[in-house]
Amino acid sequence: MLNRRTLLAASAASGLAACARTGTPAGMLRVAIETLPDSLDPALGEFASAALVYKQIHAGLTDYAADGSVAPGIATRWRVAPDGLSWVFTLRQDARWSDGHSLTAQDVVWSARRLVDPEQSFANLGDFFAVANARAVLAGEMPPEAMGVTALDDHTLEVRLDTPLGLLPTLMREFYPFPRHAIEAHGRDWVRPENIVTAGAYTVTAASQMSLDLAKNPHFAGAAGVAIERIRIDAVRDAGTRTRMFRAGEYDLAEKPPGNQIGYWRERLGERFRSFDAPILRYLKVNHARPALVAPATRQALSAAIDRGFIAANFFDNTARATHRVIPQEDEPLDPVDLHGSRLRPTIDRELPDRVEIRTVPGVSEQIAIAIADDWQRVGVEAELLVSYPTDLYQAIDSGDFDIAVASFNRGLKSDPFFMLDPFAPSGFAANFNWDSPDFATAMEMARRESDPVVRAIAYREAERILLADQAVIPLLHERAHWLVSNRVTGTRSDVQPMLWRDLGLADA
Repeated sequence: MLNRRTLLAASAASGLAACARTGTPAGMLRVAIETLPDSLDPALGEFASAALVYKQIHAGLTDYAADGSVAPGIATRWRVAPDGLSWVFTLRQDARWSDGHSLTAQDVVWSARRLVDPEQSFANLGDFFAVANARAVLAGEMPPEAMGVTALDDHTLEVRLDTPLGLLPTLMREFYPFPRHAIEAHGRDWVRPENIVTAGAYTVTAASQMSLDLAKNPHFAGAAGVAIERIRIDAVRDAGTRTRMFRAGEYDLAEKPPGNQIGYWRERLGERFRSFDAPILRYLKVNHARPALVAPATRQALSAAIDRGFIAANFFDNTARATHRVIPQEDEPLDPVDLHGSRLRPTIDRELPDRVEIRTVPGVSEQIAIAIADDWQRVGVEAELLVSYPTDLYQAIDSGDFDIAVASFNRGLKSDPFFMLDPFAPSGFAANFNWDSPDFATAMEMARRESDPVVRAIAYREAERILLADQAVIPLLHERAHWLVSNRVTGTRSDVQPMLWRDLGLADA
């Protein structure tokens, strides 16, 4: 088995030679990311890279302001009924798809139904968990038309809820309506470059397994303020290669430099190396259906055996913060806490399984898995690593074919505590580890009802305590987001990740 010493030596020597390119196309932003989206269809995409690209090509019902807050999108204004059970959104009169077709409230209704219809998508409730009848539609008990989303006229939309949800406009920033006319004409091929129709600042002009070409959408409502005409997105899987290519001038933006070389690259890149506070959680997903892992004491003991400080120091140059929590807390104690706030001190004897499998993907996640396996070996647990590409890992987790998986999510521009905990709620995208807690579900539902942000944060803390008391997942790190930004790029902010490329400019364009 690899141990810490061989792991760190291999990490320091890892990386591929950078590929050379010549010339910089005028007016083109060149971006390097780890992987391309698994689908350009928001009803199907699951990768973090999909969420990033969607921000460029699709338009939300509401939108992100430059500081990450809620701003008008397809809808210019909205209001809520006194009982909190109905929201009315008014759409902009000039809303258009990239092919010039009008974007109407009927398109929005059709899109909401498509998202939860198991016959049309990888149906899940997502941000529609509180919408009237959405759960019944998802279960096939009611037709999509029964869902509580209605077009009052071409430019007015009503959303009816089962329970109040003060965050609905915030959630609608990443509800991207679909072009019904394009989907009905081309089926799942509607996302091919020759067929795709979008409503965002950009549309797709070319696509391959390794790159995407985007062009400015002249019908985007804010097109007059979009300075960059073209974007080239390349998938460069190896973080070291991605960073060296950026330094060589091949890219203007590059995400995720090597975690264990943060100090090295910060020194060499200077102001081009940017770090941001970000809602990123690295954790272990535990399969509660495995008999050897079913006892909370076992999961607590596995958690207690992990040297989080070693991981933070060696793989993130101490830019990540070791944690036992899901929601960040400035004065977090070193020990995990129980439901009532008391410190948990699980024993590491007689509670641990003899053997577990750790699933992971290549890169820093694999390095973390090796370090954890070394920690567990020290307390008598044999850990076998299974390394695969992200698609294979996701399929294994969704089918329940895993013991423990190294997982992470980056909530991007979302900063409310809700967005850190919600992935683990019954309808959340990360709730695929066979854990069922009625108390947690009730606590989450109560928290979601709150419209006051202070009260809501307190409510989510209560829900988090239930999750942690059962050690449903094993938090490891709260990470920062690191981006490499060339001197060509203008319009970036010091406090917000450069994820809205429509707001950027190029100094030499």
